[in-house]
Amino acid sequence: MNDIGNSPSARDIENVIHSYTNLDMHKSKGPMIIEKGKGVHVFDDEGKEYIEGMAGLWCASFGFGEEELIDAAVEQMRKLPFYHQFGHKSSMPQIDLAEKLVEMAPNGLSKVFFANSGSEANDSQLKLQWYVNNALGRPKKKKVLARIKGYHGVTIAAASLTGLPANHAEFDLPIANVGHVDMAYPYRGMETGETEEEYASRLAFQLEERILAEGPDTIAAFIAEPVCGAGGVLVPPAGYFPKMQAVLKKYDIMMIADEVICGFGRTGNMWGCETFDIQPDSLTCAKQLSSAYMPISAVIVNDTIHDAMVEQSKKVGTFAHGFTYSAHPVCAAVALKTMQLMEERKILEHVREISPVMQARLQKLADHPLVGNVRGVGLVGAVELVAEKSSKKAFNPKQMVGAHCAEFALDHGLITRAMGDSLGFCPPLIITEEEIHVMFDRFEKALDNTEHWVAKENHRENA
Repeated sequence: MNDIGNSPSARDIENVIHSYTNLDMHKSKGPMIIEKGKGVHVFDDEGKEYIEGMAGLWCASFGFGEEELIDAAVEQMRKLPFYHQFGHKSSMPQIDLAEKLVEMAPNGLSKVFFANSGSEANDSQLKLQWYVNNALGRPKKKKVLARIKGYHGVTIAAASLTGLPANHAEFDLPIANVGHVDMAYPYRGMETGETEEEYASRLAFQLEERILAEGPDTIAAFIAEPVCGAGGVLVPPAGYFPKMQAVLKKYDIMMIADEVICGFGRTGNMWGCETFDIQPDSLTCAKQLSSAYMPISAVIVNDTIHDAMVEQSKKVGTFAHGFTYSAHPVCAAVALKTMQLMEERKILEHVREISPVMQARLQKLADHPLVGNVRGVGLVGAVELVAEKSSKKAFNPKQMVGAHCAEFALDHGLITRAMGDSLGFCPPLIITEEEIHVMFDRFEKALDNTEHWVAKENHRENA
C-alpha cells in the first residue's frame, strides 16, 4: 500500500488546482476521487457507489459508459484524430453536425459556430454582438443585459454575464458593456397576492425601465437561460419570456438563449426555448450536445447576425475569431452520435414519460420541515432549505447548511449539488423510474440528517 504522502489524495492536493473549490479547505479535506461510472452510477476509488444526481455538471445525458459514444470517438480518432477549420478547412464530422443542429434548431437559426465549452460560446456571443452592431452601423449599441443569479460561464466576458457574486469578486468583473436585471425567482421575488402573470409583467416593466435608463440605442442584446441552472434551478413564472421579448422587440434588442443546460431534452422538449416560448436570435448549446463525453459547444445564429458577420469579414479580410479545437472532428463525431441516439432511443419521449415521477418526488419534499420551496421542470429541479418555512427566513450563508446537506447525501450514496441552500437535481436523461425513487429515498435520509444537525448546532436560532 502506498505511503499516505504518495496517495492519490496527497498527490492531488500537491499538484491540482480545483474549480469551484475552497482551495484552503482542500488542503485538509482533499478530493473525492471518482474512478469509474456505469449508467447513472459512479464509483469512487474505494469502490463506493453513488447515483450521479447532477449528471456530472448538468451534462452526462446518456450517463456513463455508453459504448456507442465511445466507439464513435475511437472510430474518428483512428480516421482523423484532429483537424482545424481555419482558412477554409473543414472535416465531415463538423459538416454533418452543423447540418443536424440547423435542422434541430428553433425556427430562424441557420448557421453554426463551434467552440469547446459553454463559457467560450457565450464569450463569443458577446464578441459577436459588438462585431455585428459595428457592421450594422450601430456603434453605440453594444451593451448586453443578463440577469442576477444567471450563469453563463467563467471566461472574462462570460463571467461578466454571469450574475453570481463569487464570479465577480476579486476578478475585477464585470467588464464594460455588461449589466444585470432581476432574475425571475417566484419564491423570493413574488409579492403577497401577486399572480405569476403579474410578477412576469412587473419584471418586463423593470426591464423596459432599465433599457430606457441606459438608452435603447446602447442595448444590443439580452441573454438568459430558459431555466436558470447554477443560480438555483429557477423556473420562470407563467408568461415571463413572451412578456420580456415583447419589450426586447420594441427596442430592437436581440434575444440570446443560453441552452447550455436546458438544450437537448432536459425540460421535456429539445430546447428550453420550446418549453418557455422563447424566439431566440442566437442560441448557445454545449454539455448534453455530446453527453459531455467530449468537449464541444456551439453558437447558432440567425441570418441577420450571419449576414453582418459576412460583411465584416469582407471589410476586415477575415473573421478573426475561433479556437484551435473548434469543431474538433472527434468531438463533433461524438456529438453527432449523441444526437442520433437521442432520436433512435426516443429520449424525449422517455423524459416526458419519466419526468412526472421526478417532479412528484420533488413536490413530496415540500412537507419536510427544512424545505421552503421545491421547483423544477422535466428532469431538472431543486429544493431550497430555509430556517423558517412560514416567513421564508434563510439560513446564514456562513452556516453552509446546503453544503452540509450535500455531504450527508454523499454518505447515503447520492451526488447532488449545493447552490447556496438550494440542492439541485439533474440526473442523466436515461434514468429509470426505479432509480428516481432510489435517488430521492437517499436524499430524504440526507434531509433528515441535516435537520438533526441544524437542531444540534442551533442554526435556526442563529440564522
